Amino acid sequence: MSLANKLAGAAATTTRFTTSIGRSAARAVLAAGSTPSAKDEPGIHSGKSTVAGAASMKIAYTATPTVFKQQRFMSGFAAGPGTEKIPSFADYTKERSSDSSRAFTYFMLGASGAVLTGAAQSSVQGFLSNMAASADVLAMAKSEVDLASIPLGKTVTIKWRGKPVFIKHRTQEEIDDANAVNLASLPDPQDDASRVQKPEWLVIVGICTHLGCVPTTDSGDYGGWYCPCHGSHYDVSGRIRKGPAPLNMEVPDYEIDGDKLTVG
Repeated sequence: MSLANKLAGAAATTTRFTTSIGRSAARAVLAAGSTPSAKDEPGIHSGKSTVAGAASMKIAYTATPTVFKQQRFMSGFAAGPGTEKIPSFADYTKERSSDSSRAFTYFMLGASGAVLTGAAQSSVQGFLSNMAASADVLAMAKSEVDLASIPLGKTVTIKWRGKPVFIKHRTQEEIDDANAVNLASLPDPQDDASRVQKPEWLVIVGICTHLGCVPTTDSGDYGGWYCPCHGSHYDVSGRIRKGPAPLNMEVPDYEIDGDKLTVG
């Protein structure tokens, strides 16, 4: 049976049901001998009534069912798959010319580029600042000495980068002895002139090249330095002459400006 036939059959039949009404309304119905209309009771559409019994105060009605139809409303949105209906946002957009939109786009791109460039520069600068040496390290990187305070023939020891540095004010006799040495007899051949900037000033790192000990000054068989740990002897130019040390004592980077010596 089709849906139309079912609806037609339901409309042809009637349904009986009872409802309760108030005592005053029942008296009025009995006195008037009339049937309450659909306005008196909600949900009642039409029909006739008879009194079922005054004691129970119930009235029997006969109502005809009504077929309801769903009302569909217009919508501006797509309703389902396959539809080509697209919502319109024309009421929410502003009217602009193409030139103004292009200018706004260029402005936003330029502003974003400037912000990103500034952020990148700040990051690189911070990274380089962290990698740079701190102030205390820079302070230890160089040491300054007043040469006028060192008497002739004396040796002064200073600290540079955590290491001892010997500064010797040599006499002319010591300079002549250093230059008179036969280089072929040295374990680490090196002439005296290549180890000094001024003949009277010898600047060397005071660490034995054998095992890193600190030699004693003005001692040893050659009048320079002597390492008592294993018996290494150095001359007045800091060159190894005897003992297990394989190399001469190191000459650091330094500059002499008048009476001012800067090591490092």
